[in-house]
Amino acid sequence: MPAFSQPPFLNLFRRIANIGVRPGMPFIEARRTKLLNLLALPWVPLMSIFCIVNAIQGRYLLSCINGLNVAGSLAVFWLHRRQRYLSARMLLIIYSIVLYSMAALIYRNGAEYFLLNILIITILVYDNAWLTCSLSLVTISAFLIIHFTGAEQAAQVPVPRIVFNVACSLLFPILALSYFKQVHADYQQELEAKRQALAALNRDKEKLFSVIAHDIRGPLATLELLLDMFRKGEYNESNMLEASEELYKKVHHLGGSIDNMLRWSMGQMRGIRTAPEHFPPAPLANEILQMFQPGIEGKSLRVTQEVQENIFVYADREQVAVILRNLISNAIKFSHPGGHIHFAASQENGTVTFAVRDEGIGIPPEKMGELFSLKTIPSYGTGGERGSGLGLLLCQEFTQLNNGKLVVNSSPGKGTLFTVVLPAGTLSREEEDDEDDF
Repeated sequence: MPAFSQPPFLNLFRRIANIGVRPGMPFIEARRTKLLNLLALPWVPLMSIFCIVNAIQGRYLLSCINGLNVAGSLAVFWLHRRQRYLSARMLLIIYSIVLYSMAALIYRNGAEYFLLNILIITILVYDNAWLTCSLSLVTISAFLIIHFTGAEQAAQVPVPRIVFNVACSLLFPILALSYFKQVHADYQQELEAKRQALAALNRDKEKLFSVIAHDIRGPLATLELLLDMFRKGEYNESNMLEASEELYKKVHHLGGSIDNMLRWSMGQMRGIRTAPEHFPPAPLANEILQMFQPGIEGKSLRVTQEVQENIFVYADREQVAVILRNLISNAIKFSHPGGHIHFAASQENGTVTFAVRDEGIGIPPEKMGELFSLKTIPSYGTGGERGSGLGLLLCQEFTQLNNGKLVVNSSPGKGTLFTVVLPAGTLSREEEDDEDDF
């Protein structure tokens, strides 16, 4: 079924209404800018028509005033596009006060009622009390002077034109106030959504740090106890060597958890920065597998590796290392002793696919939805290993930052397959020269 396309005039209207509204702009400032655009937009065609009609009917000065109104509206769009928002507001207000006062004094066409609209705009778009009071005083003074001066002077425009002007001026406050009432409601909804998101994030952080504190306290307390007993001579060297093996496993898993926590917290405070480069993943894969060799031997796991030597990936090397370390660590953690882990990397259609498969305990279906969030409850591995729950969250974030995709397939009791797809890289010029020399 073809997608519904909006009428061209509606798209044009929205583009004009959003002139000067840029991403990251404060909510209220964006709405004020849009309000001025919406105010200036209808006057361009309307005043252009009045400019022509008044010129034909011999009211040349009024025609000139209408033309200046059109120029003022266009100037507001131009200033907004140049991001000169304060100048646009001041121009619209001062310019309108002068032009509407001239038209009302000379032609008695009801234009003084538009000054009431300028008064409302002044209150809506300015936060400075002194500036708001000054402009409001000028506007009110102009209205009173026009309204009570020259009242006996006959109007120089047709009565229907006066009725039209007054009707438009009285309609505008309804539209402007309704618009800002909706803005206020949207702002309150946005604040409430942010408040709820912040409260949820704080709850998740509290849970996370309680898990981290538990994981840190256990190995450190054991280490402190063993060293104290060894120092006092209550533990001989042979017993200490046996206990140190188990302690090493706990500290090793603790190091991975702390590394993930530090990377995640740094990203939360300063933002994660990605520096992609072209590099071959084969040496990186060898380094990571070598790092986990004690854990692999401890569970008597069989690891097969199929990483093509001639492929390159375009991503942040350190972030890819974090992704692969966490996926392989999880595969080891949740594999049964004597199990099999398969690690592969291949290139096809401009992408590099990393696959880490284990034959371990798998992931229950009820946990799949919260796998890449702080809501997940850390699980224990087959050897009693426990993580912080941050590893997969980092994998997801780093994969997305490198324009990739992370997919997980799992069957409880049969194992899990993690697939990471990243952009393919190319052989650098220096490496090409090295291969030619060889």
